[in-house]
Amino acid sequence: MNQENDVALVQHLSKQGVDDKMVMGHPASLFVLFFTEMWERFSYYGMRALLTVFLITEVAKQGWGWTNQEAMELYGWYTGLVYLTPLVGGMIADKLTGYRKAILIGALIMTLGHAAMAFEHISANFFYLGLVLMILGNGMFKPNISSMVGQLYPDTSMKKDAGYTIFYMGINCGAFLGMLLCGYIGEKVGWHYGFGLAGVFMFFGMVQFYFAQKIFGKIGEKPGTVHVEEKLEAIEEEETPKNIVRDRLVVVAVLMLASVFFFFAFEQAGGSMTIFAKDYTQRLLDGNAGEIFKWVDAALTIFPILIVTWVLFKLSQKIYDRYPMTVIATAISFAIIWALGFWKVYREFNLAQTEVTVSWFQILNSFFIITLASSFSKLWEKVWNPSGPVKFAFGLILVAVGFVALAYGSMSIPQGAKTASVSMIWLILAYFFHTTGELCVSPVGLSYVSKLSPKKFAGLLFGLWFTASAIANFIAGKTGSYIDHIVEKYSMSTFFLIIAALPVAVALLLLIFNGKLKKMMHGIN
Repeated sequence: MNQENDVALVQHLSKQGVDDKMVMGHPASLFVLFFTEMWERFSYYGMRALLTVFLITEVAKQGWGWTNQEAMELYGWYTGLVYLTPLVGGMIADKLTGYRKAILIGALIMTLGHAAMAFEHISANFFYLGLVLMILGNGMFKPNISSMVGQLYPDTSMKKDAGYTIFYMGINCGAFLGMLLCGYIGEKVGWHYGFGLAGVFMFFGMVQFYFAQKIFGKIGEKPGTVHVEEKLEAIEEEETPKNIVRDRLVVVAVLMLASVFFFFAFEQAGGSMTIFAKDYTQRLLDGNAGEIFKWVDAALTIFPILIVTWVLFKLSQKIYDRYPMTVIATAISFAIIWALGFWKVYREFNLAQTEVTVSWFQILNSFFIITLASSFSKLWEKVWNPSGPVKFAFGLILVAVGFVALAYGSMSIPQGAKTASVSMIWLILAYFFHTTGELCVSPVGLSYVSKLSPKKFAGLLFGLWFTASAIANFIAGKTGSYIDHIVEKYSMSTFFLIIAALPVAVALLLLIFNGKLKKMMHGIN
C-alpha cells in the first residue's frame, strides 16, 4: 500500500497534529529527524574515528603515544558511558522535559563538548572535558529522537520497520561523512581541526531541528501537555492485559541481551579493528593501486553527499514554505560539506603517493549502509519479513562471518608480530558483512522496542536499549585491550575467531526459541 493512501497512518498523523506532507512515501517529519540525527552522528563518529588512532599515535606526530591497552580501555569507558547515559536521558524526557527539549539540550551540550576538544593541543583538560560533555549530551539526545521516530507511525503499520530503516540510513550518512572528513582532516591536517569540525555540524543539526518543531504536532511535547486523544490512548494502554505487557517486555529484554553479543563484536571497529588497520594493514599505495584508490575514494566521497543532497531537495520541496529556516540551515551545512569534499579529492589527486588513513576503513560500514539500506527496507516490506528474533539471528551470524574473514586474512601474520602488511581486502570484506548484519539488528531493534513497549515508558525502554549497547561497548573495549596479549601468546587469527564464536552461539539460541518468542509478542510482528 502506498504510504500516501495508508488510511491508518493518515489518521494517526492527524490525531497527533503532525504535518501530513509526505516525502518518498513517508511523513516529512521523519526526514527532519533524519537530518537532525545525521549531523549528530557526524559529530559522534567523526570524533570516534579519531579517538583510538589519536591516542596511540606517536608524540612526535602530535598524538599522545598511549599503548594499545591504555587506548582500548579509555575507548571502552567512553563508548560505554555514551550508551549508558541515555537511560537517564530517557527518564528525564519522560518525566520532565519532553522529547523535543531533551534533544535540543543534548545537542547544545555536545556542541560545547566538540568545541572543548578542539583545544586539546592547548591542554589535555580540554580533551577530557569534551569527552564528559559528549557523554552527557548524548544521554539527552539519543533515546528521545528514536522515540519520536516510533511515534510517527501506528504500531500496526507494516511501514514502521521501513521508517526506522530510512532513519537508520540518516544515522549512517552522518557517520560516513563524519569519519570521512573529520578522520581525514584530523590525521592529515591536525587532530584538533578534526575534533572541532565535528562540532560545527552538531550545531547545524540543532538549528535545523529547532526551527522545525511545529512539524511534529503534539509528538515530543513536555509531559503534562497531554491532549484528550492522548489521554484516551493512555487508558487503552492500561487496558492491555498485564500478562501480554509482561510477555512483550520479556521479548524486548531477550532482543536487548542478543544485541549485547552483536555490538560486542561490531564495536571492535573503533578499537581492535582500528589497531589492525594501523599496524597490520598495507596502507601505502603506489602506481596503479594508488591511482585506483584515488578514484574509488573520490567516488566514495561524492556519491553519498549527492544522495543526501537529493533527499534534502525532496524535503525542501514539501516544507520550505512553512519551515524555511530548517531548509536554509541544512543547505548551508551541505554547502560546507560539498566544499570540503571537493577539497579532499583535489588534495589527494595532487599527492605523489597515496597513504590510506586509518580512519578511512571505518567509513565502509556507513557507505554500505547508505547503499544497502533501501534494499533491506524493501526486502522487509515486500519480499520477506521474518520475526524480529530471526532477523537478529541473521545479523549475529553475519557479524561473525566478518570476523572469520579477518581471521583467514591474518593467518600469515606471525605469532607475536607487532606489525604486518595484510591486504586491505580483508577489512573491506569484514565491514561489508558487519554492515549487512547491522541492518538486521539495529533498525529492527529500534522498531521492536517502539512496538512492544508501553507508551508511557517509551523513553525509558529506549534508554535501556542503549544501556545494552553500553554494556557491549564496555566488553568490546576490554576485549580489545587483550589484542597484544592474544597475538603474542596465540595469533591474530585466534583473536578474531574468539570474537566470532559468541555471536554464532546466541544466533542459534534465537532460532531455536523463535516460535516461543513470536507467541509472546501477541500479534505484533
